[in-house]
Amino acid sequence: MNDVADKTMPRKGKQENAGGSAGVEAPRRDVIFVRDYVLDCEIGVYTNEKGVTQRVRISVDVEIDATDEALNDDIAHTFDYDVIINGVRDVALNGHINLTETIAEEIAAHCLAHPRAHLVKVKVEKLDKAPGSVGVEIVRQRVGS
Repeated sequence: MNDVADKTMPRKGKQENAGGSAGVEAPRRDVIFVRDYVLDCEIGVYTNEKGVTQRVRISVDVEIDATDEALNDDIAHTFDYDVIINGVRDVALNGHINLTETIAEEIAAHCLAHPRAHLVKVKVEKLDKAPGSVGVEIVRQRVGS
């Protein structure tokens, strides 16, 4: 006779309640990310930064509603990371921008425009300004999320 208790994992889509009210399931969220994306853009407020490009490294994490539809292995049912890459390129390569904060805010707004996005973290680093990097990191959340 086997005295070992059943230690099987819950089936896909079922989550055990971890301290919440009985029968209430926490929202499932995934994070889609693009990290360390480096491109040349026109950025800066100083005279020596006008009319030239600088290397900028951008990292973006987008928290989205998790769905089981992605298990169909069909990109049409996912939040494609190309949404992030295209947003980064559209913002960063659309003429001169004075502040890293401006790039970060515009990328965040682009990502939060997607209906499944709830929260976004954007990090923008200027790589040629000082040894190492300088920049900004912001976190923005959709109202009501």
